[in-house]
Amino acid sequence: MEQLARYAQNSFGIHLTSSQITALTFYEQELLEWNKKFNLTAIRDTEGIRTKHFLDSMSCALAWKDRPPRSLIDVGTGAGFPGMVLKILYPGMALTLMESVGKKASFCQHMVEKLALEEVTVLTARAEEAGQMPLHRERYDWAVARAVANMPVLAELLLPLVRVGGAMVAQKGEGAPAETQSAEKALKLLGGSLRQLIPVALPGVVEERTLVVVDKVAATPPAYPRRAGIPAKKPL
Repeated sequence: MEQLARYAQNSFGIHLTSSQITALTFYEQELLEWNKKFNLTAIRDTEGIRTKHFLDSMSCALAWKDRPPRSLIDVGTGAGFPGMVLKILYPGMALTLMESVGKKASFCQHMVEKLALEEVTVLTARAEEAGQMPLHRERYDWAVARAVANMPVLAELLLPLVRVGGAMVAQKGEGAPAETQSAEKALKLLGGSLRQLIPVALPGVVEERTLVVVDKVAATPPAYPRRAGIPAKKPL
């Protein structure tokens, strides 16, 4: 964990406290334990968890720098990435973890209770549903997602959840520039405006990582998101 803490400080400007390191260590142990029974994540070794889950989640800080979100929704969080790690970093942030797979949502709920995290909601739902719920529509400072869908689809899942003046960040691989270009029409239609693409380097990881940051500049038309499954079948 010392290496992780050093990298977080040098690369993302994040200073981890001893209690945050303790929380991450516990998280790692629980993830390894649960993974023996349920297929929560394909990454099953400590080094992989620390780099490809923990540090990768922390890289989102490059998007908001010294102005972390007051409220964040993590769409398709899986075993809690990046949202749960970000909550450990920013205890004062209100967090919603959205996951449609029951066993993954159960693990997230288990971690919230074990780490005694406050102001965290685990929502077992699809983004298309949540985006039309008054409780979640245009309510968040930031929406994040990692490896959930292509950019045109992702824009339709995330932007309806973000308030005007907020932003979304998509954690992407090397295809980010081309994907983002293909989402131009969708972003405009949904009230988004591309802010920047931020390259992310992770220790020992060859594949390129990119944060796609999109500002919410106008309200999303009421017709979006369309009903479950449609955004993926017929991308904007």
